[in-house]
Amino acid sequence: MFIWLIENMATIIISIVLMIVAAAVIVSMIRSKKKGKSSCGCGCAGCAMNGACHPAKPETLKNKKYEV
Repeated sequence: MFIWLIENMATIIISIVLMIVAAAVIVSMIRSKKKGKSSCGCGCAGCAMNGACHPAKPETLKNKKYEV
């Protein structure tokens, strides 16, 4: 078992580093999503899917006055 670890040490180290990088990217994406940041990097003002990815909160809808 010890010989196998020594022979594959480079592969093991690279795999661990790649897993750490992937975990950091995922954590960063989750934090950005919780903060309400856009995933594409641009603003939502000109986006055709503005209402789909960031729906209005119910309390916001109550405060809006709709004109006919």
